Amino acid sequence: MNPWINANILEVRKWNENLFSLILKAPIAPFQPGQFTKLAVNEKKISSEKKNTQKKIQRAYSFVNAPSNKNLEIYIVRIIHGKLSNILYNLKCGDNIFIKKNAFGFFILDEIPSCETLWMFATGTGIGPYCSILQEGGKNINKFKNIILIHAVRYENELIYLPLIKKLYKKYSGKLKIQTIVSREKSINSLNGRIPFLLKNQVLEKKIGFKINCYNSHVMLCGNPNMVKDTYLFLKKYRYMERHLRRKSGHITMENYW
Repeated sequence: MNPWINANILEVRKWNENLFSLILKAPIAPFQPGQFTKLAVNEKKISSEKKNTQKKIQRAYSFVNAPSNKNLEIYIVRIIHGKLSNILYNLKCGDNIFIKKNAFGFFILDEIPSCETLWMFATGTGIGPYCSILQEGGKNINKFKNIILIHAVRYENELIYLPLIKKLYKKYSGKLKIQTIVSREKSINSLNGRIPFLLKNQVLEKKIGFKINCYNSHVMLCGNPNMVKDTYLFLKKYRYMERHLRRKSGHITMENYW
């Protein structure tokens, strides 16, 4: 059983008109970094008998915060005609919403086999679970000699969590490598293009100085389903990498964001 419980809004950080983060307080069960939860609000409807009825509008969102941080942080993209994201965007400190008591998902380091180099690919708000994983750290991080974090966005001002990522870079003292990608404008600080294209033309690996292969690498993919699918197909065809499943070990772990 996984009941809905109340979550209190501590802060709504509006980064721009499309991106925001919710800071929540709620007595949820312990979770593992990389997992996600569900948020919900009640939707009022008028039934055929003209009585008020309620059902929940709910969506899944990953935690950004480390489990050791009791303030819950959720990074959300606002969908202009979306039912829930607009409501969440307009919340105020002190408002209440619903959250699931127990977290979901297997996009966690417990499920990743030990290897020399762990690649973390994210688009947009898909950076969230990696922030949670890297902030928490712990013994699972020691399974990898190198961790390479790739964050791809459309515009440079969407690199909202780059300041946090730079702090994590210092924390890991050379173990963590970072590369940002911007697809819809030129940036002197980032590569330009889509992840599958930058892999195909070998620009990404050449820039980082590491090669993805099926012998010493594991790849995590999180975010836009098109990126996840296209990158997976590239790695499967050209790097002979297979999807990692609980029943069958592989080299690629995936999580779509819609």
